[in-house]
Parts: sequence; structure tokens; C-alpha cells
Amino acid sequence: MINTVIFDIGKVLVDFDYEPYVRELFEDETVAERVLKAVWGTGFWSELDYGRDKEEVISEILSADPGYEREIRMTVENIGRCMGLRGYAIPWIKELKSRGYRVLYLSNYSKHVMNARPDVLAFLPLTDGGVFSCDVGAIKPDPAIFGIICEKYGLDPGKCVFIDDNPDNIESARVFGMRTVHFTEYEKAKAELEKELKK
Repeated sequence: MINTVIFDIGKVLVDFDYEPYVRELFEDETVAERVLKAVWGTGFWSELDYGRDKEEVISEILSADPGYEREIRMTVENIGRCMGLRGYAIPWIKELKSRGYRVLYLSNYSKHVMNARPDVLAFLPLTDGGVFSCDVGAIKPDPAIFGIICEKYGLDPGKCVFIDDNPDNIESARVFGMRTVHFTEYEKAKAELEKELKK
């Protein structure tokens, strides 16, 4: 019987649509493409999620395309502009809590992103806790992070449902022993979660 629902945050409870943000920031298509490739196409952005120093990571990003330092720095420093708390997030968590389910979060998240828009994490006090990757030095889909949250909260993976937008993370959680819901849109995910909760 399921007793715990674990949410990813970005693109599930919180908007993180960086591509349209970059294209709005830089009307020139070439500039936008170069910035997107340097920041998110190199793998360096994920280093922030491990908890690494922001300036160190920015230096590595810049090494991928040093000719666009101004634009890359502008993109990273203003990242909060592509974030927002989704309207259904708090009601969804409250509803699950009212039915007696434990609600946790498990997210690849950096201190920089946290500081950029702390308001989008307004739902955190409503949860029973969770794990941010930057605090533990592990990121999804590494199975280690699922072990960390289970150990921290004494969870039985078979009694948990994990909700995430990334198929790789979903597969890792499934192999770890959790039930899963691949998030693509709210109504569909909510319906799929209800099916899992009834099993």
C-alpha cells in the first residue's frame, strides 16, 4: 500500500522553461543558440546541482564559448526569470496530505537557482521534507540519491510513488523499486497517480 508521494520540482511543481527565456533575452537566433549550447548543452549546468561553486561552474561554461561571456553571465544571473510556481502545486500537495499521504520532494536543484527565486519554493513548508541534490552531492538519475532519501526518512521504496518529468529519472526510480508517474501535464499525472494510489 502506497504511503508516500515524492515530487520532482522543476517542470513538475515549478516552471523552468529556460529555452524560451533565452530566446526572449536574445532576439538574435545565433546568440540564443550559442548561449543555450554553452549553458545547457555541455553538461556543466548539472555541476551546480551537485553543489559546486557557482563561479567555478560559470568559468567552465565560459570555456565552451568564451566569445559570449557577457551573454552567458546575463543568462545565468537572471535565471529566476524563467521560473514560477505552478498554480496546482500547493492545492495538489494539500489534497494529498489531507488524505494521510506523506509528501516529500527529490530534486536536482542548485543553491544558485534557490537564491534566484526562493518564492517559487513556497510549497516546501507544506511537505514532510525532502532532498535537494546540492545538499547531498548526488543527482538523479544516480540511484544513490534514491537511497539517500529512503535512508533519511525510513522509506520502503515499494510504498512510494515518484513523480518526475525526466524519463531517465523515472526509470532509475522504477529499478530502485518505486512506483512511478512520468509527468507530462498536470491532469494526466494526477490521474495516473490516483491509479497508483489505488493499487
